[in-house]
Amino acid sequence: MTRPFARVWTRIVAGIGVAAMAVGAAIPAYAATYEPISGTGSTWSQNAIDQWRSNVSGNYGMTVNYSGVGSTRGRTDFILGTVDFAVSEIPFQRNPEDGVSAPEIPNRGYAYMPIVAGGTAFMYNLVIGGKRVTNLRLSGEVITKIFTGKITKWNDPAIQADNPGLAMPDKNITPVIRSDGSGTTAQFTLWMSKQYSSIWSDFTASVGRGNGLTSQYPLFGNAKAQNGSNGVAGYVAQGYGEGAITYVEYSYALESGFPVAKVLNKSDYYVEPTSNSVAVALLSAQINTDANSPDYLTQILDGVYNSGDPRAYPLSSYSYMIVPTEVKGVFTEKKGATLGAFASYFLCEGQQQASSLGYSPLPMNLVLAGFDQIKRIPGAGGANVDPNKCNNPTFKAGDSPSTNQLALTAAQPAACDKKGSDQCVTGTAGAKGETPVSGSGSGGSASGAVGASGTAGGGAGAADAATGAGVLYDEDGNVISGTGTGGTVAGAAVASPFTVAPDGWGWQQSVMLFAFVLLLAAVVAPPLLLKAIRSAGGPDGKGGRR
Repeated sequence: MTRPFARVWTRIVAGIGVAAMAVGAAIPAYAATYEPISGTGSTWSQNAIDQWRSNVSGNYGMTVNYSGVGSTRGRTDFILGTVDFAVSEIPFQRNPEDGVSAPEIPNRGYAYMPIVAGGTAFMYNLVIGGKRVTNLRLSGEVITKIFTGKITKWNDPAIQADNPGLAMPDKNITPVIRSDGSGTTAQFTLWMSKQYSSIWSDFTASVGRGNGLTSQYPLFGNAKAQNGSNGVAGYVAQGYGEGAITYVEYSYALESGFPVAKVLNKSDYYVEPTSNSVAVALLSAQINTDANSPDYLTQILDGVYNSGDPRAYPLSSYSYMIVPTEVKGVFTEKKGATLGAFASYFLCEGQQQASSLGYSPLPMNLVLAGFDQIKRIPGAGGANVDPNKCNNPTFKAGDSPSTNQLALTAAQPAACDKKGSDQCVTGTAGAKGETPVSGSGSGGSASGAVGASGTAGGGAGAADAATGAGVLYDEDGNVISGTGTGGTVAGAAVASPFTVAPDGWGWQQSVMLFAFVLLLAAVVAPPLLLKAIRSAGGPDGKGGRR
């Protein structure tokens, strides 16, 4: 190499190095790595968890492994110390009442963290006159009788009374239940044991079970047992599933393109478990606030079951992540840093996707409770626990912890959803097509609902639109994605894309730096090299080797 070339090359390398240092100083520092974490448990919450862990993996290099094996198995895995966290709809069952489940006694410190809210729905497959039914209505008593074998035909007089707009067919009902230990089963059976205790106690006595909630649904009559939420939803969705009905989180019906039954509430309205109707119902939930109780922050749902708000869905609840509060088993402090960052993400930005996934985002009081639990996770000290930096769609700056923006603006149900001779023809969940009137009653459309503010709404669908469900907003409240109509939405919750808290240098920043260095080299090097060539006597023919 000639001296001019050597001098120029040295300058290029030095210039690139200086530029690289400048870029390094300008780019925020991020975590070098996140230790992979693993959990097992609920299928009720799995659709939300899978979306969130995909988000943090693709954008931030965070690996969160999760297996939906049922809440019971998740709690067992946590006790055995083989996972870093578990997800369940119910707390550890220290004294199970069903007579078949073993006591669950954790041997390491733990805390319950709210993760996502939703409605336990009744997905079904029913055809009348060659047309799929999408607007079925059921009372709680009828549902209980179906799932205890007391009602076995779709044209039972009690079902017909719920559905005056449908000529119910003379067809067998196939109840589809969970074959695995399930938090969904536990929540459903708790509701039946509380609300229809005599029907439930007769049933449990007939199958040799204790009279309380159970995670293991007993097989009976014409029932079919399937594993997991995907299993029960999948059975109903098949051609052979015609006449079947199951209990499953609303998200699965939405995902499958199938309808769910509207359930009669205490105000005599049949309500679908949309994100708004769940939010309204959970205003009546109570939380165990005894910090010394092993069930601290778990939910008490009696008020939800009996809410007098006509917009409330009776089987609304939320799920928990069970997190460790001490290092033990496979869990380490390095994993705690990942778990804390992931928890902060799903309590805040992750909740923006809850409505579109078929869930209901957590309100501020549960987010604040979740922040308190993050603080107890070893190694999670760097996670964001500031509500003012939490872009959750249920609250905005200045709201009180009891405020839920979804509940505040949720529409009232349509007149045709009132118990009586009218029946809305509008479809539900994943099957939005209308069902023609075939019975003696008259029809109606859920699009005629009146909102809480007294303006015309659109039933469940308009309620979601009114509150911006499925819509993301920037820091000024402007719609940046989703189904919004543009412009600033009055009262819209502020939301923006999630960013990981700065705390180190990661692979993403290394890639950015490398790309910048290559770009800089491509721009700077050619003119310098050309100048060196000319001064060395290259292309102009006046120089040469010296």
